[in-house]
Amino acid sequence: MRAVFFGTPELAVPSLRALSEVSDVVGVVCQPDRPAGRGLELRQPAVKRAALELGLTIYQPEKVRTGELAAWLSELKADVALVLAYGRILPKAVLDAPRRGCVNLHASLLPLYRGAAPIQWAIIHGEQQTGISLMQMDEGLDSGPVYSRHEIGIGPDETGAELAARLSELAAQVVHADLARVVKGELTAVAQDESKVTLAPPLERAHGDLDFKQPARAVHDRVRGLAPRPGAHTFARGKRLRIAETRRIGASPALAPGEVRVERPRVLIGTGDGAVELVRAQVEGKRELTALELANGRVLVDGDVLGGS
Repeated sequence: MRAVFFGTPELAVPSLRALSEVSDVVGVVCQPDRPAGRGLELRQPAVKRAALELGLTIYQPEKVRTGELAAWLSELKADVALVLAYGRILPKAVLDAPRRGCVNLHASLLPLYRGAAPIQWAIIHGEQQTGISLMQMDEGLDSGPVYSRHEIGIGPDETGAELAARLSELAAQVVHADLARVVKGELTAVAQDESKVTLAPPLERAHGDLDFKQPARAVHDRVRGLAPRPGAHTFARGKRLRIAETRRIGASPALAPGEVRVERPRVLIGTGDGAVELVRAQVEGKRELTALELANGRVLVDGDVLGGS
C-alpha cells in the first residue's frame, strides 16, 4: 500500500509512525516551518521532525490550491492519503489525486464536533465520551461518509492536552486496525446523519472568558477544556488572570459569582451554583503560581470579585 501522510502537530505523530508500519509512505505533507518563541526562530512542525527521523520525503507547500500539490500527489501514484490535523482545507484536485482519495482521522464521534477544535469543545460542553472517526474526505467540513468510529471516555478532570494525547494514541491504533481494510474495499463508508451535526469552531481568545454566573461544572469544564492553550481567563483587580487549573468541590460556602474566599490552603471562587477551587493561575506577564501563592502575594484577597476588565 503506497500512502501519503498529511499532518502538522504532535497530535499527528503517532499516526504517521503507525502508517509507516502498515504501508510504504511515499510522502509526508505538513505546514511550513514557522517562527516561534521569544527569538522567533524558525521551528519545524512535529510531523516534520518525525518524518526526518523515519527518512521520509517531506513537502511543505505554502499554498494548497495552486495545482502544484495535486500534481506532486499524482506523480507519487499513492493508493491513499491519510490526513490528521494538517491545518488546511484541501481542494478537490488534491482529494482526488490518490487512487482511494483522502481519508481523515477526526478526533470526535462524527457527526458531532465537526471543525477545528473537537477535543476542546467536547470537554467544554461536558461530554463524557468522544473518540476517533475514520472518514472519507469530501469538500465539506468533516462531512464525508464514515468508515469506523472508536470511542473512549473523557475523565471528569481531564484537560484538553491530556485528552489529545490519548486520542493521538487511539488514532494510531485505528490506522493499524482499519486503514488497509479501507484501501482493500473491506469497509463501507456510511453517510453521516445531518440532523445530529454539531460544530467545533476554531478557538479564539474570547472563548476563554469565564462567566462565573454559570454553574461550577461549566466553569471547571471550560478551564480544563482550554488547558493549556489558549487558556481560560478572568480579571483580578484590573489585571488579566489566566486560570490554569480548577477543582470541583462538594459543599461550599455561599459566595456570589466570581467572589473570592481564601480558606488557607484553599482559594475558592463563587459560581452560579456553589464554588470551584482555584488550583493554579497566572497574572499576565508573570509566571504561573499556586492559588495559595497568589493569595499570600495579595493578588487574590478574600472578598475580591473576579471578572470585568
